Amino acid sequence: MDRKTPPIERAAENGAALYANGLQNGFLQLPSSQSNGTSNCCSRYRDNDGAPLPHDCGGSNLHPSDMQNHTSPSRKCRGRRRIDSGKKNRPPFPWFGMDIGGTLVKLVYFEPKDITAEEEQEEVENLKSIRKYLTSNIAYGKTGIRDVHLELKNLTICGRKGNLHFIRFPTQAMPRFIQMGRDKNFSSLHTTLCATGGGAYKFEEEFRMMANLRLHKVDELDALIQGLLYVDSVGYNGLPECYCFENAADPERCVKKPYCLDNPYPMLLVNIGSGVSILAVYSKDNFKRVTGTSLGGGTFLGLCCLLTGCETFEEALEMAAKGDSTNVDKLVKDIYGGDYERFNLRGSAVASSFGHMMSKEKRDSISKEDLARATLVTITNNIGSIARMCALNEKIDRVVFVGNFLRINMVSMKLLAYAMDFWSKGQLKALFLEHEGYFGAVGALLELLKITDDQ
Repeated sequence: MDRKTPPIERAAENGAALYANGLQNGFLQLPSSQSNGTSNCCSRYRDNDGAPLPHDCGGSNLHPSDMQNHTSPSRKCRGRRRIDSGKKNRPPFPWFGMDIGGTLVKLVYFEPKDITAEEEQEEVENLKSIRKYLTSNIAYGKTGIRDVHLELKNLTICGRKGNLHFIRFPTQAMPRFIQMGRDKNFSSLHTTLCATGGGAYKFEEEFRMMANLRLHKVDELDALIQGLLYVDSVGYNGLPECYCFENAADPERCVKKPYCLDNPYPMLLVNIGSGVSILAVYSKDNFKRVTGTSLGGGTFLGLCCLLTGCETFEEALEMAAKGDSTNVDKLVKDIYGGDYERFNLRGSAVASSFGHMMSKEKRDSISKEDLARATLVTITNNIGSIARMCALNEKIDRVVFVGNFLRINMVSMKLLAYAMDFWSKGQLKALFLEHEGYFGAVGALLELLKITDDQ
């Protein structure tokens, strides 16, 4: 990472390259000590010359001694309580959490790094085999991926030190995963596999019949919120987990800025997976599902497969990054000849998604890339519109977007950031998180370890 270049990548045309960089450009490592002794939150983010970097602290001030791990004193205290509470009755290794969604399976695995010589001597072979297989590979078969850039290092959980790994694969590959569990004799380890998402119910019988494994099912919304709060509390290897965009409508001036989520409540949580769920969260235990929409990431990929012949999410986004949605969508200026000033509608606003496709001449002139881009813009605009109305109804001014739809998807993140700011006249803030779609799996792991903020 180039620590001298704070701005994020300017345009979405870089597609998958953004993913390879982990969307981290613009964030600098925190200096190991603070020389000025200030207690201002702004001292957390500095460039190589010690000058403060632009960021949004969300109105939170932290003492410098808490800044190294991006945690407040109360979070450190909660973290210590969580760790101590698990020392007496921690479960046997391996420690997994799974989120089995409609499109993707997300898996988190805790790799202990403090194994003693005695433990290593007593460790059974298939446990060693599982750990070696998961941590020595970054790809598993043709579709399984370990997101190395998201790995959380040097965590202490239940009194054990180690790293947290993040792995994903398509849900359609679940039978092969279950078969692998059987081949590696996973059931002999006498461990509980905590799982959340609809697939925890759908595949429960297959786990039991094929691999002799019992799933402990966790409510997916509980898991989502607990996982999000935990990851934000430990930080992202010294970097902040949460961020926002400024000047999202201007590629030349758009910058990604850290955002302190120390006091997260209330927040509107928009989880974009195959479909979309929108939650109003008032505390870690007090939340409600406000609404949702069936038009989500699964809709985007399904339509792209139909319209363009692509096969994967990555391929669909790569095509969208090269396309021009205005060749497909009918804009306000196509109807009014310019802005609709009375209602503050800019000429560049979409009046009718896919509206140009009524014309045979237009249909004959567009590319597959244009269709992919228009599909992405349509789905994103719909999600943004619903989220904005929910935020207004619930009187919440922070909207946190999560879910694997946002993975490598800079186009949608900038659209959402711009829409929240513009249509609310600056009253709504769109926030994003580095571990986008993994919070449900982390929440499932926490259930296994019986780690909650109350313990």
